[in-house]
Amino acid sequence: MLYDGRPVELTAEQEEVASMFAIMKETDYMKKPTFLKNFWEGFKEVLGRSHVIKGLDKCDFSPIYDHLMAERDKKKALTKEEKAAIKVQKDAAEAKYKHALVDGRQEQVGNFRVEPPSLFRGRGEHPKMGKIKQRVYPRDITINIGRDAPIPEHPYPGQRWKEVRHDNTVTWLAYWRDTVNPKEYKYVWLGATSSFKAESDLLKYEKARKLKDYIDDIRKNYKRDWGSSDVRRKQMGVAVYFLDKLALRAGHEKDDDEADTVGCCTLKVENVECVPPNHIKFDFLGKDSIRYENTVDVEVPVYKAVEAFTKVDARGKRKGLRDMVFDTFDATDLNKELKALMDGLSVKVFRTYNASITLDRLLAEMEEAEDAYAGKTVDAKKADYDRANKEVAILCNHQRAVPKTHETSMAKVTEKLNAMREEIKALEEEHEAALRAKGKGKNPDAIASKLSKKMTALERAELQAAVKEDLKTVALGTSKINYMDPRITIAWCKRNEVPIEKVFNKSLLNKFHWAMDVESGFRF
Repeated sequence: MLYDGRPVELTAEQEEVASMFAIMKETDYMKKPTFLKNFWEGFKEVLGRSHVIKGLDKCDFSPIYDHLMAERDKKKALTKEEKAAIKVQKDAAEAKYKHALVDGRQEQVGNFRVEPPSLFRGRGEHPKMGKIKQRVYPRDITINIGRDAPIPEHPYPGQRWKEVRHDNTVTWLAYWRDTVNPKEYKYVWLGATSSFKAESDLLKYEKARKLKDYIDDIRKNYKRDWGSSDVRRKQMGVAVYFLDKLALRAGHEKDDDEADTVGCCTLKVENVECVPPNHIKFDFLGKDSIRYENTVDVEVPVYKAVEAFTKVDARGKRKGLRDMVFDTFDATDLNKELKALMDGLSVKVFRTYNASITLDRLLAEMEEAEDAYAGKTVDAKKADYDRANKEVAILCNHQRAVPKTHETSMAKVTEKLNAMREEIKALEEEHEAALRAKGKGKNPDAIASKLSKKMTALERAELQAAVKEDLKTVALGTSKINYMDPRITIAWCKRNEVPIEKVFNKSLLNKFHWAMDVESGFRF
């Protein structure tokens, strides 16, 4: 690399850190002061006090970036056969890590790789973005194996595992502390297709399904609490109502060095606005710093209660913009309250229930709204499913920024659609000419058949383009993976003769293998 226009020698460790920064040259992170500040603090430590580099502003990482891009281009230029050979070698080297023997049965292991050193990015405006994620060594990792199993080898001579446990009450195989966020732990779990995960998923959705039998009583309970003279009771009643109506996350207290994300229990006065006569406007950063912006109609007692909660606290002291709306309890207290209402109930179970019951209702409404629903094309039915999935994703705030390539991609789609329309127009003219020729020219029936196929293809392409545009700010995957009972989707596919592969990718087909035998009449 260059410093003040002159080449600079770096040690292997210094070059590794410089490469982490150089590879991000074309990203938006290079415009973020927090990212640049945190990187410099870490890079400065690696360089040492006596190093010639004294500031980031005179550093030129272009030589490293150019080298990394050249290496990337070399990989892209490999032949199909060369790439296949590399994959065979990689698969052979990793084969022994992909399975674990549990109770005499071979189970698939999830992600067993330890993340290599890199720069922490985080979501949104995370205060730690740009910090160096240090290398994790065996001495940092606790492993969990059978008492009679040999201790696994590792590639670092002279080191031992941090700890070797023999705990048969858990399903994790290893864990270590995150080097940037020490409160967080990284785990190696059994894979999504393992029997343990399948059993866990089934129990999760059955627990959410059980909430149907309790929801009426829970609603009566929280409505009664709205009129309580006990402020804590009243606040708890409103919070449970928000979980029920809006599927909010719990929300936990954040330290200063954590992203300032918000959930139900950590709503601040600045995050809610009461708009007469009974509307509440929410505006906050949710999980992964995704903005939640929603104005909802609420019942009048809730409106009046929230209006009061944003003005004074439980002791009558006036609140500021950064004070909590719910100042009498936290997420732990809220989950205890839910468990008292139904055994095993939690905020996450409530979200799973809301997502699943919403999908079930929307799909059923679509089927019932059209007498000839069975006659719709598979693509049209898939578009219906995606629209229902979208509503669930919005409910759970699984949103995303518009992909950078979306505009370019849609321009290409529009160009393709226009070309298809021109082709159809030409075929229509050709068909009319053939009819006028009365058998002396081209066969009109053959042209009509070709025209019909082209029109069907155009209809499908237009539908796909409309769905792509409609879903540009929504992430469908999270709700599909974690919150919507897969049996709802599989039963709907069976009822409507939609191949399950149209809705679930290969990974989800493997993950939800336990749900494939569900009856077509299943309802959540």
